[in-house]
Parts: sequence; C-alpha cells; structure tokens
Amino acid sequence: MFGANKGTADRLDGKELVIGIVQARFNQEITNALAKACWEELLAHGVQEKHIDHVQVPGALEVPVALQAMAEKGGYDALVALGCVIRGETYHFELVANESAAGVTRVSLDYQLPIANAILTTENEAQAVARQDEKGRDAAKAAIEMANLLESLE
Repeated sequence: MFGANKGTADRLDGKELVIGIVQARFNQEITNALAKACWEELLAHGVQEKHIDHVQVPGALEVPVALQAMAEKGGYDALVALGCVIRGETYHFELVANESAAGVTRVSLDYQLPIANAILTTENEAQAVARQDEKGRDAAKAAIEMANLLESLE
C-alpha cells in the first residue's frame, strides 16, 4: 500500500456537503436523465436535498459561466456540469465539446473547486442514451469524492 487512504465509504460520504448542479437544456431528455441519476446518487450518499442547488442553462457553452457564478458565490464543496453534445454534420460539435470542457476545467482550476464534468459528447443519440444514467451517477460520486479529498488536503 502506497499511503494511508480513506476507504471508499469515507470518500463517498456526502452528509456535510453542499453541491451545485448546472444542467444544459439542449438535448433535454438526455440531460434530464443525467440530472435525475445525479440527484438520486447524491441523495443515496447522504447529501441533503436542501444542500443541492440546481440551475439550468440553454446549452453546454453556457455551463461554464453558470459554474463560475456559483464558484464566485461560494459555499459549495463541489459542482457538477451536466450536458449533452451530439455530433452533427458541421464543426460546431468540436467547438462546443472542446470549449465547454475547457471552460469547466478553467473554472475548477481557477477556484480550486471540484467540478464533475458530465457533459456527454457522443456520435449519436443512442450513445448518449446508453450513457445518461451511469454518467449522472458517476458525476455525483466524483463530486463527493473530490470534495472530501480536497477537504482532507487542507
């Protein structure tokens, strides 16, 4: 063993955490499913419903600015970015996928705040649907784990 790590149960304890969620409305059936899975997982790991703030924005490119506003407001232990970008026939897919991911990362690093990025980038709707529940749950767990990790490093 390379060091003293908390067990998985400790890392996934959300009882004391405040989590913010930013959900893009574009491809809303998929992003609603992402959000539902994320909420269910947060609650399953002890995050109190009153400690979850959930806002919606038009699309993936608007997610980073909402995350930044939440980070500037303060009081969050972690944030979650939810969205869905499906490849089309133009370069727009690459632009939206790359710039939204870069924006999410920039906010996380600038504010030293964990942000679980669950903005799906898929070739087609079937791929997005196949990933929506798992990625929503994964984002919730990543947010909780990283919030607890950063707290332990302070």
